Amino acid sequence: MVEEKIKLKTGYTTGSCATAAAKTALLSIINQEKIQNVSIILPRRSFIQIPIHSCEFKNDKAKCSVIKNGGDDPDVTHGAEIIVELSFTEKINEIDIDGAEGVGIVTKQGLGLEIGKPAINPVPKKMINENLRDIGKEILEKKGIKVVISVPKGKELAPKTDNPRLGIRDGISILGTSGIVIPFSTASYAASIRQNLDVAIAAGNETVVLTTGGRSEECAKKIVDLPVHCFVQMGDFSGYTIQQCGRKNIKKAYVVGFIGKLAKMAAGVKQTHVKGSKVDMNFLSELAKKANADEKVIESIKKANTARHVSEIIKENNITGFFELICSETYKHMRKHSEEKVPIDVILFD
Repeated sequence: MVEEKIKLKTGYTTGSCATAAAKTALLSIINQEKIQNVSIILPRRSFIQIPIHSCEFKNDKAKCSVIKNGGDDPDVTHGAEIIVELSFTEKINEIDIDGAEGVGIVTKQGLGLEIGKPAINPVPKKMINENLRDIGKEILEKKGIKVVISVPKGKELAPKTDNPRLGIRDGISILGTSGIVIPFSTASYAASIRQNLDVAIAAGNETVVLTTGGRSEECAKKIVDLPVHCFVQMGDFSGYTIQQCGRKNIKKAYVVGFIGKLAKMAAGVKQTHVKGSKVDMNFLSELAKKANADEKVIESIKKANTARHVSEIIKENNITGFFELICSETYKHMRKHSEEKVPIDVILFD
């Protein structure tokens, strides 16, 4: 049977949504007509057409919105309404961009954003600026433009994002580096890991807790007493995360997870996604052998379905030392991935 590859749909970032809403607002004032679709310039000089959800204007003010479409990416902001209110000011040739309801406020360093200001990243600001200047040259010769971004459900969505951990309160961020959302993007996940580490470092913390997911993070919080921004969900990117820890001079890292992920890390796997790497049962059977398991147990492990199944076999047969070997092998490889720069403690949860 041939596996059919399904092409995933791309979407657009909150930054692109805000840009489209801002451009539509200015166009509606200039043309005194409602806009249904708008084309915006992206950072890499390409264009994207974005449908407009609402468009209201009167004289020199407008309020327009776009519904965030993340494509096939499992983004919690998918479906959120991004609203822009645009008006003119007396500051000739200036474009002022601000946040309102549902746009988070920065409270910690390390994000490249000013504390106390809205979480609108530099690239979206540049996109808005560029797109407005493209159509508003004549207006900007006489006036300034004020752009206020709001997200009605932003505060409600924020706890489902990384913002609480990053010290961004009461809303979501207006994000995007390319303007396009690529489903399950490795680059975006890697960027979030770096950002998490930068926030911890900026807060003066040199110890981090690297977890494989939400469940292992909750368990880790019960035994490692550190601020929430020190907990970094590395997901499947264990090798990359510890490498970044080394490069950013982290002084200590706890590596935390359950048997499924740690069994792969113990075997030297850097990227532990289920589709990218399988649990090596032969490797685990060798560890069992080192822990003095008998031949019957070793053969059972070789035929096991999952790492959890292996764990059950080990416990049923009272094999001591096996889980310690998993941790020591994980330690060895993670130290190597960090270029021997980061002291590591490994915690395996049952």
